[in-house]
Amino acid sequence: MDLITQAALGAVMGELVLGKKLGRPAIGWGALFGVLPDADAILAPFLDTAWDLKVHRGMSHSILLMLILTFALAKPLAKKWKRQKVTPQRAGLFVFLAWSTHVLIDCFTSYGTQALWPFSGHPVSFDNFFIIDPVFTLPLLVAVIWGLFIKKPQWKKGVGIRMASVCLGVSSLYVGLSFWAKYSVSNAVEGDLAGRSVEFERKMESPAPFSILLWRCLIERDGEVWMSYRSILDGDEPMMWTIYPKGGEALEKWSDVFEVNEIRRFSKDWCLARETPKGVWLVDLRFGEYREWDKRGLELRPLNFAWEYQPEGRGDKLKKADRDAREMGPMLERMWGRIWGEQDEWSDKPRLIGNPAVPQEVLGTVR
Repeated sequence: MDLITQAALGAVMGELVLGKKLGRPAIGWGALFGVLPDADAILAPFLDTAWDLKVHRGMSHSILLMLILTFALAKPLAKKWKRQKVTPQRAGLFVFLAWSTHVLIDCFTSYGTQALWPFSGHPVSFDNFFIIDPVFTLPLLVAVIWGLFIKKPQWKKGVGIRMASVCLGVSSLYVGLSFWAKYSVSNAVEGDLAGRSVEFERKMESPAPFSILLWRCLIERDGEVWMSYRSILDGDEPMMWTIYPKGGEALEKWSDVFEVNEIRRFSKDWCLARETPKGVWLVDLRFGEYREWDKRGLELRPLNFAWEYQPEGRGDKLKKADRDAREMGPMLERMWGRIWGEQDEWSDKPRLIGNPAVPQEVLGTVR
């Protein structure tokens, strides 16, 4: 999740566990420990792309490190807060909650975390949240802002804790709604495909940006990945699917290359491959695409998670195309329309853009 959400959630944990003892400083301590797991990002400038994907949200997000730090920091923090009568047990509980809730909400996103490191590098992801969701974050910010204006005598009376509990409850209720929406969309996907007598090997659903109203759905079958969007307001309307040939031959050709295998691990093999003159173009299809419309139809351009592996390239062998500044307004406007059922305006006549080898690739559709 984004840094603001992580800091706000950590701050709320600080309020709940340390608020009566420390007062307002509990907010700052909570925010600090709420973002500490992302300290591994300072290594990014020193790593190439493949190793950055391998390291980020790895050890720093593992349950093992979480438990080690809980026990290692409990006594030093209790000693620091001795005058406020914070026990080692309370200090350890604070560290555990601030750290574990960071890892938990990162697991809600499609990026996932290596929570089982070092025993497994497989990302744990529940795919029920987009990385930025204002409805989840706003109640947490309300609790933080409210707490900043509460004086210490009120903290001792539990005023700040009550507000933090209410706001955390609202955000937690929204988490529950996200799982309900995912379950509903998953059933709709299965029903749509069963009605077409289409069999598939696996599937996933994840929210479109900023809410849980619109979901991006993927299935894999017969060397293809089918992609569609489903609104929780769609009712019984059939889904419109865009078909991506996966490029299995290209993936197998480069299967002995560390960088390519790391993309496949990171993407849980939800990736497509296209041969290029310099190597192979790889796209992680779990993440969204920038959409732009012209007279010929719809352009689908992968955003951040597309690379060209260049074996003869200098430096980092996974190259990203330069990102042009693009106007998001028309896409967000059509996304709003898609939530309310405007399917053709959102998905008709798709073409894949971004492959360094070809200007465009016309994609098939199933209605």
